[in-house]
Amino acid sequence: MDYHGRQRAIQSELARNHLDPLLLSSLPNLRYLCGFSGTAGALLISEERSLFFTDGRYLSQAREEVKGSKVVIAPLPPLLAAAGWIGANLKVFGRGRVLKIGIEGEHLSVAARSRLARSLPSGCRLRQSPPLVERLRMVKDSEELDSIRAAVRLGAGLFDVALRTIRPGSRETEVAAEMEYAAHRAGSSGMSFPTIIAAGKRSALPHGRASSARIPARGFVVCDFGVILSGYCSDMTRTVHLGRPSTEQRGAYQAVRLAQQAAMAEVRPGARVGEVDWAGRKLLKKEGLARYFTHSTGHGVGLEIHEAPRIARGQTEVLEAGMVITIEPGIYLPGQWGVRIEDMVLVTGSGCEVLASTSTELITI
Repeated sequence: MDYHGRQRAIQSELARNHLDPLLLSSLPNLRYLCGFSGTAGALLISEERSLFFTDGRYLSQAREEVKGSKVVIAPLPPLLAAAGWIGANLKVFGRGRVLKIGIEGEHLSVAARSRLARSLPSGCRLRQSPPLVERLRMVKDSEELDSIRAAVRLGAGLFDVALRTIRPGSRETEVAAEMEYAAHRAGSSGMSFPTIIAAGKRSALPHGRASSARIPARGFVVCDFGVILSGYCSDMTRTVHLGRPSTEQRGAYQAVRLAQQAAMAEVRPGARVGEVDWAGRKLLKKEGLARYFTHSTGHGVGLEIHEAPRIARGQTEVLEAGMVITIEPGIYLPGQWGVRIEDMVLVTGSGCEVLASTSTELITI
């Protein structure tokens, strides 16, 4: 991973955003910028230097993982250690002016911000930074794409485990447990999110995490799952049906499938994410099902399961080659049933590439 290049990209943005240093503590952002995968750290970046702060628990790990930054081990919480360093080294930023320190407002609690402000000397001001790192993270480089492809391959293989395990009378948690066990055996460091296995009436819950409910003899089962591999996430949803689906159910499933294809057809560099969302939503509207599509069409995926950009109505972000997003239309009839189909796609130079090869044809069990 080009950690030096990523840090230089941030350094080039500081003056433009009227920041002296930028102080970061979001763990995904730390991993992206310097490679640290632990759970306590802070990164201080100015135009001239990059310092990584952590405590003694991570002495060996930080020295092994952190690239492009000087590692500072301190007996204080990392943000306060960074504040102490700033106070002791004000001269490196120049004298006689207010020091504007950028912070990640989206990731810093009110209490943590207050502690940080109290720890800084007079003449320092905290300013909420724009999402500079998150903007960089939207476009994946070749090494990131290799990691994402590997995570998608591993995750997609779990669908076969689900198909072997989903049976009438089994508990949703049993299916999820088998999938998660298989993921760990295959090398995953964890799941991207709690596995969703939602059967029968529970399939109408868009985020119906696996419960102790038993799978009924007939009905849809929504399976939404993903793994973390080398720090990168995968995300996929397939919906199967136990027993013979009704004409209405089969028609609804096909409408969702066509809506996904319609949205994917709009994915290309220069397209606005709201246009992608509308393409799938428009098809469901034509089928009289749009009112049952109650969430956005997708989201970015990378070091986090939900990243920018958000593929939704009213969003104006423009797609670029190298972005990885999900396309996941669904319909949900409360108290009856639901259907969702989801794939991760890579925005290419001329369109998009679906990263998983698993069929979206309706499977009956």
